[in-house]
Amino acid sequence: MARKRFDDSNCSVARALNEVGDWWSLLIVLQAMYGTRRFVDFQQELGIARNILCDRLARLVDNEVLRKVEVGEHGSRHEYRLTEKGRDLFPVVVALRQWGDKWNPAPHCGALDLRDRATGQSIRPMTVQSADGEPLSVRDVFMPDAESTSKTG
Repeated sequence: MARKRFDDSNCSVARALNEVGDWWSLLIVLQAMYGTRRFVDFQQELGIARNILCDRLARLVDNEVLRKVEVGEHGSRHEYRLTEKGRDLFPVVVALRQWGDKWNPAPHCGALDLRDRATGQSIRPMTVQSADGEPLSVRDVFMPDAESTSKTG
C-alpha cells in the first residue's frame, strides 16, 4: 500500500513531511549538517542500506533539500550538499534534538551541547517567540480563521 501524499494539502506541516518527514531523510539532513557529503560516508555513519540511502538521497535532491555536485573527473564522483532549503531545516533539527534529549534521553550520553562558534557559549533551547521575543506556549497562540485573514491581509 502506497503512503498518502500531501502535496496539495492546505497544511504546511503535511506538505513539509512529504519532503523530509521520514526518519531516514531527517537523519541524512542531520549528517549533511555535520559535514557528511559522500554516499559511502552517509552509509557508514547511519548504517543505512544502500537501496534506502539511494532512494532518500534522490528524493532529497528532487525536493531541492540537497544538491548533487560533481567533484570527480568525468562525473566519476559526486557529493551531496545542503541547499539553502536544506540549511533552513537547522532549527527544526535542533528543536527535535532538544525535545528528544528532554523526553527520551540517551541512557549513556549527555544532552545536546551545541555552542556558538563566536562565543563558545551553549545555545539556548529553541522556543516559539512573540514579536517582542517573549517565549510562547501552544496555549498562547491562535490561528485566525481564513475568512478574517483574507479580509485583513
